Amino acid sequence: MPADRYDLIVLGAGSAARAGAQKASQEHGAKVALVESTRWGGSCPNVACKPTKAYLVVAELVHDVNRLASIVGIDVGPARADLAQIKARKDSLKKPQPRWVQELKEQGFDTYDGEAELVSADSVRVGDEELGAERILIATGSRTAIPPVEGIDDIDWIDHVSALELTELPESLLVVGGGPVGLELGQAFSRFGSQVTVVHSRDHLAPRTDAQAADELAGALQDEGIELVMSSRVTRVEKDGQEVAATIVPKDGEGSREVRVTRVLLASGRVPNVEALNLERIGIEHHRTGIVVDEHLRTSVEGVWAAGDVTGLAQLTPIAQYQARLAVDDMFTDDAPVADYSVLPTSIFTDPEVGAVGLTEQEAEAAGLQYETVDQTWVTRAAYIEAKHLLYKLIYEQGSRRLLGVHVVARNAGDIVQGFSLALRFGATIDDIAAMHHVYPTFGEGLKAAAEKAKPVPVKA
Repeated sequence: MPADRYDLIVLGAGSAARAGAQKASQEHGAKVALVESTRWGGSCPNVACKPTKAYLVVAELVHDVNRLASIVGIDVGPARADLAQIKARKDSLKKPQPRWVQELKEQGFDTYDGEAELVSADSVRVGDEELGAERILIATGSRTAIPPVEGIDDIDWIDHVSALELTELPESLLVVGGGPVGLELGQAFSRFGSQVTVVHSRDHLAPRTDAQAADELAGALQDEGIELVMSSRVTRVEKDGQEVAATIVPKDGEGSREVRVTRVLLASGRVPNVEALNLERIGIEHHRTGIVVDEHLRTSVEGVWAAGDVTGLAQLTPIAQYQARLAVDDMFTDDAPVADYSVLPTSIFTDPEVGAVGLTEQEAEAAGLQYETVDQTWVTRAAYIEAKHLLYKLIYEQGSRRLLGVHVVARNAGDIVQGFSLALRFGATIDDIAAMHHVYPTFGEGLKAAAEKAKPVPVKA
């Protein structure tokens, strides 16, 4: 029997881990231990959501000064990004690691530094210590996936973590992957002054995004001088002096080309942090993208749950917290709710942002739904910042006219769709959106304008 016995051991200290630990302690009086091997607080506040957005704010400001200042009547010289100062400010916004540990201990948690290894369904080894618990929550997160590119191990590639440690701006940057991370950082470095090329294996950017919205974003990025190479992959990289020579091959195999860049940014996916856990020892089912869980976040082994990025289900901070709280409900109660991802607002924090909630047009078609779409591509507010790429798209079901999906390409798109997620949850119709009042002039009013284009329901005599 392990010397240290807990009601719950949480493996990890990120968003899911802390949300689960806090709920177990505060609502159920549980004695909780947290085990962390890499960074207390997890990725989001240390190397992901929060610090990357600090860079995006700077990139937007630099861009607006250089593109709009003379137009709107501000007499100012060209703005120049100082990457060393940007990094220093980003670092100043982060909580030091000792403070994370101190605050967790002040909340009543025991903390253990080191790699966790599952000994059984109720015990964990950390270094020379073995901890016992009635319940275990795996929340070890994920990391950058290294694509199968010849020579990738021989170059000094960067990802979203190491990119934020640079103090000198790369003259040129090859981004491998056209998802949210690659697009956000690619645009930021382009606005700082790097020549950016994005290589993406799919036909349109951000595969989970509505195709029409993705195309609108692509147009905005190309207008800024970012090269987008679609339906292609990087097959080989080789160090050549101060540059990297990269071979890009189209999906059909015709017309390969070589580009030479200063840096290569990997942003083509995530892999779960599970290697050290020894999942096979106790029979926890998992696959390439994460640990298999059911609707209560239970793993295949009784007494062990998993939440957050390590499940591979929806790698978003709010979802990680949501999953962990559901898992704790299931651990300590008999009537825990099941996970529901049907109304999940998301945003890609490029400029313009791409906000979405509900079904894409492609998903509605695949589901066999009879649907209609309406869209609006202009709002008055856009004129003030000379914005040319906007989209307000609504997808609704024929017959019931129930709203199925909302897709926005505009500044503050994430803020806009976040509110409209409630409309989907409560079954609002396209006519409800058309009839609502709106604030003028705003970026959000485009959705009402789009809804007003929907054919009205005929009045029966």
